[in-house]
Amino acid sequence: MTDHPLPPVTGKSHAWPLLLPAIAAWASALILLGCSARIGTAVALVAALGAAAVAWHTRSLPGRRDGRSAGGPAAWRGVILATLACAAASSGSVAFRVHAVTSGPVAELAAANAFVTARIALTDDPRRRTSQSIPFGPDSYVTPATLTIIRTAEGRQAVNVPVTVFSSGAAWAPLLPSQHLEVTGRLAMPTAGNLVAAVLLVRGPPRVLTPPSELQTAAGALRSGLRSAADVLPPDQRGLLPGLVVGDVSRMDPQVTADFKEAGLSHLNAVSGANLAIVAGAMLALSRLFGFPLPVRAVLAALSMLAFAVVARPSPSVLRALLMGLAAAVALGTGRARDGFAALSATVLLLVLFVPELARSYGFALSVAATAGILLLAPRWRDRLSAAQQDEGDAPPQGPGAEPRPHSAAAPSGGPGSDRRDPAGRDRGGGPVPDAGNGSGTSGGRRAEPRSRVRLPRWLAEAIAVPAAAQVAVTPVLVLMSGQLTPVALVANLLVAPAVAPATLLGFGAALVAPVWLDGARFLVVPAGYAVGWIITVARWSVGLPYATVPWPGGLPGLALLALAAAAGTLILRRRAWRAIVLTAAGAALVAVLVIRPIATPWPPKGWLMVMCDVGQGDGIVVAAGPGRGVVVDTGPDPVGMDRCLRGLGVDDVPLLVLTHPHADHVGGLPGVLRDRRVGAVVVSPQRAMARASARVSGTLERRRIPEWTVAPGTRWTFGPSEVTVLAPEPASGEVAGQGEGSAINNSSVVLHVRWRSGSVLLGGDLETEAQEEVLRRSAVRADILKIPHHGSNRQSPAFLEAVGARAALISVGKDNDYGHPAPSTLALLRTLGAAVYRTDHSGDLAVVEREGGLAVLSRGQAP
Repeated sequence: MTDHPLPPVTGKSHAWPLLLPAIAAWASALILLGCSARIGTAVALVAALGAAAVAWHTRSLPGRRDGRSAGGPAAWRGVILATLACAAASSGSVAFRVHAVTSGPVAELAAANAFVTARIALTDDPRRRTSQSIPFGPDSYVTPATLTIIRTAEGRQAVNVPVTVFSSGAAWAPLLPSQHLEVTGRLAMPTAGNLVAAVLLVRGPPRVLTPPSELQTAAGALRSGLRSAADVLPPDQRGLLPGLVVGDVSRMDPQVTADFKEAGLSHLNAVSGANLAIVAGAMLALSRLFGFPLPVRAVLAALSMLAFAVVARPSPSVLRALLMGLAAAVALGTGRARDGFAALSATVLLLVLFVPELARSYGFALSVAATAGILLLAPRWRDRLSAAQQDEGDAPPQGPGAEPRPHSAAAPSGGPGSDRRDPAGRDRGGGPVPDAGNGSGTSGGRRAEPRSRVRLPRWLAEAIAVPAAAQVAVTPVLVLMSGQLTPVALVANLLVAPAVAPATLLGFGAALVAPVWLDGARFLVVPAGYAVGWIITVARWSVGLPYATVPWPGGLPGLALLALAAAAGTLILRRRAWRAIVLTAAGAALVAVLVIRPIATPWPPKGWLMVMCDVGQGDGIVVAAGPGRGVVVDTGPDPVGMDRCLRGLGVDDVPLLVLTHPHADHVGGLPGVLRDRRVGAVVVSPQRAMARASARVSGTLERRRIPEWTVAPGTRWTFGPSEVTVLAPEPASGEVAGQGEGSAINNSSVVLHVRWRSGSVLLGGDLETEAQEEVLRRSAVRADILKIPHHGSNRQSPAFLEAVGARAALISVGKDNDYGHPAPSTLALLRTLGAAVYRTDHSGDLAVVEREGGLAVLSRGQAP
């Protein structure tokens, strides 16, 4: 979330003396976290010696006797000294922490992969992990903890180092921070750059030694109370509301999470400045109502923010927002002027010095970048957009020693002592100074470029400027993270902004009320559900837009390309004629993307008969069953991808779901099919291989009250234009073994023949050579299109492929998969048989349509 509203910037800025030291400390920690303690110590000594040398050689520079900073070299002397000192302190802090976690008995045992019995103290909530490889396995968790005692065959040792705990089982879900546990497991080496001594792979359930502290018990009660109150909401809303209010994403719907990520709304689940501002604002309003003096109100606001941080857990964004909020509370209580950018710099400096691992946290970088964008860019953009154009630089100075400055300077544009303008905006040396905010000032004798005549109300201008500035600021970090741009993020954030505050206020009120009055909390949750429902709707709509996300090179090359694009865009947009040309071209491109392209190349194509969804390394097929209906054959490995495919096809009713066999790449996406859809019945293989996975599937269907069938060959259904016939396997037949470990399971796949008036398709699951030949012996099967079994592996029967006689072969396969699918030998065989090959890793979704009395295959984006 973002911090707003934007106060006018008045008073002399104190940002520069803090900005450079903060950057130096952050850069030092970022680099040295991946180095040894010796290197960190050496860098700290060099920086300290450099600071001492600068102090000695510049000792004769004059300073101001009134205590205010001097301009020129004297001001830069202080900044350089502070920068070197902070770099030395950060390097020393990292070196100390690296030495602590890379030496001692725990590091030695981790290097030996030793099996230990350990006593640990949890420092955060257990976070549930999702696994596509074992979608119906036991719940697994990852938990930060402090290792206090280890017992091995050699004896017992007391230690005090951070570890990361990986575990499984429902017993971990209700645990809270501050609890002490005894566990058994194996120690392993951590990933380089993480300030933990080891990874602890736990076996079996934990033995709880102590209850959580009173503070954590109260915080846990508030979080669980909000979850309980939210049970009255639909599943997607009940998962989002706790995430929006206190950052509890334990019940977030995977599809909502994916939509938020693609729409640029993931920050809504990262508790940050807006949440703290709401809490502190409510406390200030209440304390003002009771007539408390200003210092008391500031103390109460600070206490409320501290309490909220405990409930929400100290994530990087919470820590950053908390320190800035406390700085604002101190400023409020003492009556001193605020400087937001100086507060941000001080916050970054303190956090990096005392929690150096944040230097490599993308969450921390996103939080800092968004806040910096709001502080630096949003005030200027707001003022350019709004109708109120009075110069805030004419306002009287605030605070002791404050000097006037123009409103457009949200942050200093030069180094220390560079503020040379008088209240009228003129250079104290006599020359006019251009406005850095709009780039249109005067230079020499040239007149300023006239301002835009389109003016917005100030509140609307601020509502647009804040998310726009935040999105622009975080874009470089997002490019480093994911290698993509999200053009739709600005529009999505503007649309959800009105719903965020009501949902947060009502949700937080419900969390406070729930422990003592659950029905009252549910009463508050209902209107909050409408707000989060709107947010979910916007996210879903946003990801459905063309080019909601745009691929972009990742890493440093992508960052350099982004910088070049930004520089070129800035140069172009500063000239009115070029700006008009670019805006016209952009408008034409937008019309082409949003209007012309969907008309020219619609998806799905009209009258589609079957669609093979691009679900990665797996199978997910939809057979047309009438308007809004589809028979689903396998669900792929990922619920998000399968749900998105069905959503794009407009399928909200699944009369029949066929799970050919219980491998993860065929059943892992089952929750995605069940999401907001009616499923009539589910057909599974009569050969019950993989008992645990089959039992999990059966349990899921039983909870949803969906019938589970096993059917014999010859069973036939007709759904809309499609006739679906089961060909194999025989319920009474035994297991068909093969060469690989999972061959018997693959050979148990349900085989379907789907016929339309213009042709047919054969869907063979993951059949391998032995089962293919068994099907061929039992019946003569021909089809116009063949879904190549087992993603085109080399376990294909040439006789089977030739007997089917398909003119087109569809292969559902993941790009750059580790299995070598499809096999070159299979592709060569298909070419020899004269079959046209279509692959999802090359063409995305594939659709089968009727054309001129026969069947044709279209890839997504191909003209029908």
